[in-house]
Amino acid sequence: MLGNKSVPKVVSFLKSANYYYQKGNHYYQQNKLEKALLFFKKTVEVEPENSINYYNLACLLSRMGYLDKANEIFNSVVYQMDPSLTECYFLMAVNYGLIGNLEKACYFLNLYLRYAPDGEMAQDAEELLFALKEEAEEAYFSRGSGEKEAVVRKKLPEEEKIIALYHENQIVKNALWQALYGGDEQVVKKALRIFSLLSEKGGEVILREFVRNPWVKQRLRMHALLEMKNMGIRGCVTVFLEESLRDIDLSYYPLIAPRWLDQWQDVLDCTLENMRQSKAYGERFYEDVLAMWIDYLNNIYPRVPNIRKCTTWAAALEYSIAKFHFLNITQKKLARQYGISPSSVSVKYREINRVLNIEHRAYQNMLRYLTQKEDE
Repeated sequence: MLGNKSVPKVVSFLKSANYYYQKGNHYYQQNKLEKALLFFKKTVEVEPENSINYYNLACLLSRMGYLDKANEIFNSVVYQMDPSLTECYFLMAVNYGLIGNLEKACYFLNLYLRYAPDGEMAQDAEELLFALKEEAEEAYFSRGSGEKEAVVRKKLPEEEKIIALYHENQIVKNALWQALYGGDEQVVKKALRIFSLLSEKGGEVILREFVRNPWVKQRLRMHALLEMKNMGIRGCVTVFLEESLRDIDLSYYPLIAPRWLDQWQDVLDCTLENMRQSKAYGERFYEDVLAMWIDYLNNIYPRVPNIRKCTTWAAALEYSIAKFHFLNITQKKLARQYGISPSSVSVKYREINRVLNIEHRAYQNMLRYLTQKEDE
């Protein structure tokens, strides 16, 4: 009991929507989109009647790849809150185009041109609508026979169509860049492929920026390195690896496989996670195990292994790097750490060693090291 003492009132301090927008925009500029999303959602909570807050939130969701959710908000804004925000029609069209729904993309482009014939995006909308109609007509024509369809595909592959639009249309450029950092991995991989096919230096610049970005998934970063390698890029590339930016020589990363599979990344992630818990490895070992795994996959491609249990391959990969560096780590110890049998580690290690001849290369490196020491 507090007797007659009065209880001080708690005064809640609610920041303005503009404050949350500024914070969100700050993270947006740094490409920290998940944090930006938290603050943009807060603007809607603070000012639920302000259509601009919803518009900004939908734009961010589009950038993050949540295209269906973004279109729901755009639709609500223009039909229920503020019909003057006709840009919503255009942005919904772009999102539907990325999803592959060309019919709805054309529908909303026509709506935008009807309500904003002199709008800022009118010319882009007309060009995009023309391109989409051409594509729809070709698709209709190609249904006539399998032979005709094959001819159309041969003459106008999808990548070439997008590349042609990319060179001509700023909106397509923006949409493709947004797809690169979207949430759907298949869309990201498709965007990486298209950037790798650009004849100009711009594609290389964008891919170099992508592999430096700490916020993209490691498997997508590896996929981008594959595309860069296949573009013919050699020499130094700065890549975000193991929590820091590192320079790697792409010439020594024999990435010739057409795509980086999720199961390959799972093995690598499992290996690195276990290695980080040990005091036996320095930073250089992480780069070496990455190079060794890529080297192995490259040498056996296209007869890649059927990886049913990534822990078995991860333990064998870690044992391989330990053997290469003459570390006193046994198969029995690794089997216990990974929760598998020592015999399974032995089987997979023999497979890796058969391809890479690890023990011979390790001794060659040791002899080279000792020779250099003697010369000094």
